[in-house]
Amino acid sequence: MVTPPRRVIAKQLGELLMERKVITSDQLHEGLKVQQSKGGLLGQILVSLGYATEEAIAQALTAQYGFPYLPLKHYTIEGELIRLIPENVARQYCLVAVDRIGDTLTVAMADPLNSNAVEDIEMLTHCSVQIFVSTMSDVAETIRQHYGENHG
Repeated sequence: MVTPPRRVIAKQLGELLMERKVITSDQLHEGLKVQQSKGGLLGQILVSLGYATEEAIAQALTAQYGFPYLPLKHYTIEGELIRLIPENVARQYCLVAVDRIGDTLTVAMADPLNSNAVEDIEMLTHCSVQIFVSTMSDVAETIRQHYGENHG
């Protein structure tokens, strides 16, 4: 039987979290059981079960895929950068522009593996995108601060 690719990635993430001593093998099996019955992303399931923090998952993603981790809590973003990406796009993909040097735009996003998001941002901004990983909560809070509460 062929294993779906998502499960392979989830298993790798789980093993990575165990290697980093973020979770135990029992916690991983519990998370995989929940994923099997309810679906969803393993990282989010482990956070909802209280076994891992969003930060630990984001840092494990950076280690696994080589994207640098950028906590946004104390990061100041210029207004002109925020305006480069329309609010609906920022909310849809859970990402924000954080820096621009020449035609390279640095973007913090919760799901760095979303190639559609990267392609859309490159088309919209005519910049090449450099990706940083941030937590979903950090990105959502930054979007709220810069675009406002109830839009999009």
